[in-house]
Amino acid sequence: MKSREFATFVTLFGAVALGFFLLGTPGLSAASPAAPPPPLPAVGAAPQGAGGSFALPGFADLAERTLPAVVSIEAVRIERLDNQRQGRRLDPFEFFFGPRSQPEEEARPSRPREFRNQSGGSGFVISADGLVVTNHHVVADATEVKVHLGDRDYKAEIKGLDEETDLAVLQIDAGRPLPYLPLGDSGRLRVGDWVMVIGNPLLLGQTVTVGVVGAKGRTIGVNRDLSFENFIQTDAAINRGNSGGPLVNLAGEVVGIATAMNWGAENIGFAVPVDTLKAILPQLRDQGRVSRGYLGINIQNLDRERAPAFGLDEGKGALVVSVEPDTPAGKAGLRHGDVVLEVDGREIRETRDLIDYVSSRRPGEKVRLGILRDRKRSTVEVTLGERPGLGGDAGPAARPATAPGIEWLGLDYRDLSTMLRQGHGLPAGTEGILITEVGATSPLVEQGLAPGDVVTEVNGQPVKDVTTFEREVRRLRSGEFLRLYVKRFPQRGEGREASFFAVTRVP
Repeated sequence: MKSREFATFVTLFGAVALGFFLLGTPGLSAASPAAPPPPLPAVGAAPQGAGGSFALPGFADLAERTLPAVVSIEAVRIERLDNQRQGRRLDPFEFFFGPRSQPEEEARPSRPREFRNQSGGSGFVISADGLVVTNHHVVADATEVKVHLGDRDYKAEIKGLDEETDLAVLQIDAGRPLPYLPLGDSGRLRVGDWVMVIGNPLLLGQTVTVGVVGAKGRTIGVNRDLSFENFIQTDAAINRGNSGGPLVNLAGEVVGIATAMNWGAENIGFAVPVDTLKAILPQLRDQGRVSRGYLGINIQNLDRERAPAFGLDEGKGALVVSVEPDTPAGKAGLRHGDVVLEVDGREIRETRDLIDYVSSRRPGEKVRLGILRDRKRSTVEVTLGERPGLGGDAGPAARPATAPGIEWLGLDYRDLSTMLRQGHGLPAGTEGILITEVGATSPLVEQGLAPGDVVTEVNGQPVKDVTTFEREVRRLRSGEFLRLYVKRFPQRGEGREASFFAVTRVP
């Protein structure tokens, strides 16, 4: 027993000794499971913070730098009803017996009914001298545009409008250099890049939202000419009133102009790329409209499946679907079935490349098209025409012809007769002219003049009838003050008689 115990002890001792020997010998250590390599940082990932958490970019500094150059815009439009009876409540007498005849003094033609419609939007300053960019639909057909910047309002001049790209340029005079935003490069944007939208949503005032670029090159069908749609999609919230505001990158550069939103989705908004603005800005600023080169062809992308049928190994180029008659392309001999592969040496991968290049050229310029026809390559020279526009004027809406009278006053007025005095509850013996309508564009609308008021004096001279009123007003020269003394009588015995002056300058 003792010898067996001794042998067991020796065996165990030897095994332990051998183990220590092996562990202490270089290169003979027991292998341990390999530790997994650290994960590769995600492309574009934000830096890690304490505890391994990812920190988002700081947007407060970016907002502080950009907000001073973002403006809110108020556009005033005048809507008119040309028919005097349109929009008027039906007289019960007329319902049964037909229109009543009017006294001779009331038969004078009335100016169209005018309604003042105000809407808002956003914009941003792009130069120290007060050049402002916004959307076409924010200011189109406006008779008056105001820009709110900081704590002041400025009257804005519409420098240029372009309905095709939904862009507009305004000019304000602040009397001092203004902070402005630099224009970036939307071509370098990548899906997933951080962006910030600044604007005036729902007329709440300056508001900042952030998100990422969700997609590029979107066509959403909001323009009548889809060939110019090339929107940036973002989940930075865009709401009503944001239109025309800047989409900026983390460097504070404008990369897009907020334009549209999707009502049926959450935070899917669209912006016009700033590269589109940069291409047409000189024309908008200098001539008020954009003249674009025009070929006169309808084109579509050539995908990989159909490319071999036209002699190509890969899907590229712009396939000519049709050629409009009597257009530059038709005169140059282009035909349907041609594939445009180059323009002035630049490769055409898709229709967007050809549209953007030709649109950036001026009418009358010549371009060389590299085409593939019946599997043979050739070059065609085309003298560009001018692309037909979508219509619209580059400036404020023209004022239509109005009723007889002094047009710039924007007033309808009548001689006071016994019938009018009785109908309006005026005291017997009241002299002057009765105001029957104050147009929304009248310079006296903000002076409080209203239908039913009686003008008794013009610059201190008594007014007895329309003839004396118009004679006194026409004596004034441009820049002089027109001062009307007005009486307002209570209707149906309610209130008290009041008098006031309405003052304006002669244009």
